[in-house]
Amino acid sequence: MRRADRLFRIVRILRGGRLQTARMLAEKLEVSERTIYRDVSDLQTSGMPIEGEAGVGYTLRRDLDLPPLMFTRDELTALVLGARLVRAWGGAASTVAADQALQRIEAVLPADLRERLDAILMYAPGFQMPQLLRERLDVLHEACVDRRVLAFAYTREDGQSSEREVRPLALYFWSGVWTLAAWCELRKDFRTFRMDRMQDVQVLGREFIQKKGQRLEDYLRQVTKQSPGGALPKLA
Repeated sequence: MRRADRLFRIVRILRGGRLQTARMLAEKLEVSERTIYRDVSDLQTSGMPIEGEAGVGYTLRRDLDLPPLMFTRDELTALVLGARLVRAWGGAASTVAADQALQRIEAVLPADLRERLDAILMYAPGFQMPQLLRERLDVLHEACVDRRVLAFAYTREDGQSSEREVRPLALYFWSGVWTLAAWCELRKDFRTFRMDRMQDVQVLGREFIQKKGQRLEDYLRQVTKQSPGGALPKLA
């Protein structure tokens, strides 16, 4: 957990009004008591009205007045629908993050806006996204961000199989299908791979540098020419 996230959660827990000891906070946040003492001290120094002391416990002063988090009805709908779509089709880490983000928003909403959350009747069932693919999505995204070469076996729609090494550029979602945009070392050209047709995905130790003609913007320029109207790019 990032330190900023931990500090936010400490404040949120203390807003509940009950006295919280360092041990209680440490167990909830899965850190040491020493870390809690340091975090609480930093929060107090920054002006957060936390009362208490080590060995006794901490609470947030009741006269703390935080401005309410305000959204329009359409903004709330967009946020909730977006989180539900991520839970349905996102990676394993993104699914957890979407739930946490909704909890944070709900925790600081005024009562009338909290009631609107349950009135948003737009859903995205996620039963078509197996856990294996969720975890694979996380691996592919991390490789894109870190610019690490990927190796995997790939099966085309006609059943033909091949071994690929690629430079991953970005992930795209097309009507229920996640695809990887990449520079293919085998074909010496851009290729688009369906994630559910990959097997034995491995992140290699080699880091690559995007070269002119092999960059994401070059891929997008090529796809725009080949797939006018936003159609699914031709798959590998």
